[in-house]
Amino acid sequence: MSATQDLCTELIARRSVSPKDEGCQLILAARLEAMGFTVENMPFGEVSNLWARRGTEGPLVCLAGHTDVVPPGDSAQWQSEPFSATVRDGYLYGRGAADMKGSIAAMITACERFVADNGEIKGSIAFLITSDEESIAVDGTRKVIETLQSRGEKIDYCVVGEPSSSEALGDVIRNGRRGSLNGTLTVHGKEGHVAYPDLANNPVHRFMPALAELCAQTWDQGNEYFPPTSFQLSNIHAGEGTNNVIPGEMTALFNFRFSSEVTAEDLMEKTESIFNAHYENYTLEWQLSGNPFITAEGVLTDAVSRAIESVTGLTTQLSTSGGTSDGRFIAPTGAEVVEIGPCNRTIHKVNECVSLADLEDLSRIYEGILTNLLT
Repeated sequence: MSATQDLCTELIARRSVSPKDEGCQLILAARLEAMGFTVENMPFGEVSNLWARRGTEGPLVCLAGHTDVVPPGDSAQWQSEPFSATVRDGYLYGRGAADMKGSIAAMITACERFVADNGEIKGSIAFLITSDEESIAVDGTRKVIETLQSRGEKIDYCVVGEPSSSEALGDVIRNGRRGSLNGTLTVHGKEGHVAYPDLANNPVHRFMPALAELCAQTWDQGNEYFPPTSFQLSNIHAGEGTNNVIPGEMTALFNFRFSSEVTAEDLMEKTESIFNAHYENYTLEWQLSGNPFITAEGVLTDAVSRAIESVTGLTTQLSTSGGTSDGRFIAPTGAEVVEIGPCNRTIHKVNECVSLADLEDLSRIYEGILTNLLT
């Protein structure tokens, strides 16, 4: 068993369902301290965070990730125990294998080799590890970054280990992400018997014209980095499950994934104007998960691309697709941020897995990135 596989196996064994860490960061801290890192534990609320740094000079290269995982679901649907790493046909199975304990393990072993092979480096290395990425992401990376900013500590380059690859390791890296804006709409009507609609006010019926208008709306045309902004209704609920009562309220959850061509404020203003045209009695709550960010082609994307090509022979593609990541908290500080990790075909699914060969190559890619940036 390789050092990377061994560490990944040890991490998978920890039932770190978000926001729990279950001792993963203690394992990482011991490895980092052995390499000469100064390790700080930064707990906020019930979230465990780790900040470790080796060196004091710039540039500061940060390797970032999360130890928390999504719930495994019904364990009976798995071919093996989700929190007991199992090898089958060249793949390591277990919750978090791809998202993202495999990346963290590869980062650690890459750094161990890099530190052992390089005496003097041109800068510093840091690790930012949280247990709050898969949940509400309030007391994790966001709070660590606030702490670093308050004491004037700035990240120059950040590599996030999110599973960015599509068909082959390194074929895609994320150099940005779309913004994410969530809305919760409650339309207030009047409950009544379905046989007497004149005595009631059906909020579902009142919602439909506004929904049609939202779905037909062109929010922007996108740009060279981002596709056009999209609106998606994710949940709608009304009534108590009976067929003879007009509901008194209807609640709808919706989301915008938005480009840099619009702001969250633009989207909120336009959406509220549509609702105001259709309703007199409604409540609306907004929650901004993150603004869009982009790292233009430059020092970091070049260092990552060269490392990938050196290990895999592939010419990588830059992309801003996918969901949100903790990069959204790091990029606004002025850091260049990219995401590079294993294939994402099985993340958040039953029988999540990572290729053992990819795990070793990923460690070599991370080592190459450090070499390109710091030597």
